Amino acid sequence: MFWQEIWNSIMSTTPGLWEICLRIGCAMLVGLVIGTEREYTHRPAGMRTHILVALGACVVSITGEIIFHHYSLLGSSADPARLSAQVITGVGFLGAGTILREGASVKGLTTAASLWAVACLGIAAGFGYYALAIFGMVGILITLTLFEILQRVLLRPTHKAAEKYILETTDISAALNTINEQASAERVTIQNLMAEAVEGGHKVSFQADFGNGHLKHRRQRFFNAIISAPETKSLHNAEEEVQSVL
Repeated sequence: MFWQEIWNSIMSTTPGLWEICLRIGCAMLVGLVIGTEREYTHRPAGMRTHILVALGACVVSITGEIIFHHYSLLGSSADPARLSAQVITGVGFLGAGTILREGASVKGLTTAASLWAVACLGIAAGFGYYALAIFGMVGILITLTLFEILQRVLLRPTHKAAEKYILETTDISAALNTINEQASAERVTIQNLMAEAVEGGHKVSFQADFGNGHLKHRRQRFFNAIISAPETKSLHNAEEEVQSVL
């Protein structure tokens, strides 16, 4: 009879079956939405991974709540958030698997952060804080989409590295004078300039560094002047290996 009373008390204070289903459904929803965005952008962790992380965190939170009510009736001071705290730590190891290093750049940090954030949303859903989970999901989605666009606009590079060009000309002296004059007029730094004789004329290779400030217009004027010069036969971008129509 004593244990039956304890069991009835636990069932009356812990979430019921429908409440558990609702919490799990909310956790799966936030994992689905965030995971779909990551899947769409071809990130290392996609839809199923995010759903599983959110679902697992939710189940752990519900389990912690049930354990708390169970042992508190027996006189123990259980902490319902202890299991959830371990989830936040453990997800860090999962996120580390999505981080890739390619040369000097590191990729996957945002996906690792999204996994950690989805786990936090799963914990919120597991404790029944639906509004917190849903609004948190919206915040994450805005960060991954709108703020990515804003980042590209605000942080796009204004300085382009020096590119190598190959100029074919019939008059080497006139070509060099044109390059030097236009470089001075448009504030262009010419590097690694080399000339060699080829069949039917000469070939000049050089690197052009345009620095900052009105980059597009200065490039346009610089190359237009070289292309329109009477001694110019062709001008190519060495990296792209196509004729530059600048």
